[in-house]
Amino acid sequence: MNQITVETTVGEIVRSAPARSRIFESLGIDYCCGGKKPLADACRAKNLDAATVVAMLAALDAGPSAAASSDPAALSLSALCDHIEQIHHGYLREELPRLDFMTRKVAAVHGDHEPRLREVREVFESFNAAMSAHTQEEEEKIFPAIRQLESAGGAGAAPLKGALDKLESEHDRAGAALSRFRELTDNYSPPEWACNTFRALYDGLANLEQETHQHVHKENNVLFPRALASGAR
Repeated sequence: MNQITVETTVGEIVRSAPARSRIFESLGIDYCCGGKKPLADACRAKNLDAATVVAMLAALDAGPSAAASSDPAALSLSALCDHIEQIHHGYLREELPRLDFMTRKVAAVHGDHEPRLREVREVFESFNAAMSAHTQEEEEKIFPAIRQLESAGGAGAAPLKGALDKLESEHDRAGAALSRFRELTDNYSPPEWACNTFRALYDGLANLEQETHQHVHKENNVLFPRALASGAR
């Protein structure tokens, strides 16, 4: 397992040991869209002491759970595409319709009392449409191209770069939407008067954020760089 320094990028830290994402999630450090930042810069942006975070990560590495975590970097490109489709795209196919219903219902019922719920609904509508189109493009075009790239020994990686850059830009916009959800919901903390659907919505949005961070990390920091690097051999 690679030794962590304050100059190691947060994406590399999680790529080397996926269980480390739990620390970053708890501290609010973006390891997916912001994965190219050195740990020192990511900590500075959150007013965190980088040495303390390094110690937290080291303590996690020493624990029993780290070795049991799945490692996307150990998968072939094709297997990683399959994994992302089955786990992360599968999650979105099931969860987005549920959240679509709840954001619409909760905004309609409680929007007068809590106007921010109407913006939650608007942000979700854009997020839903964008992610649905994004995953469809990956499954129909990008992932087949990456599988073909692997079978061809890396030939054709250069034309893929523009498409992957576009996907990363879409990831950035998804990350901005997730950040807005967190702001609008006071860190997913429902008011005391919230009904069960209201509470379930906030819980669902919190899970959506965590799941999407894992999803984007595997693409931005593992799949896409490896696909492009395969053409450099």
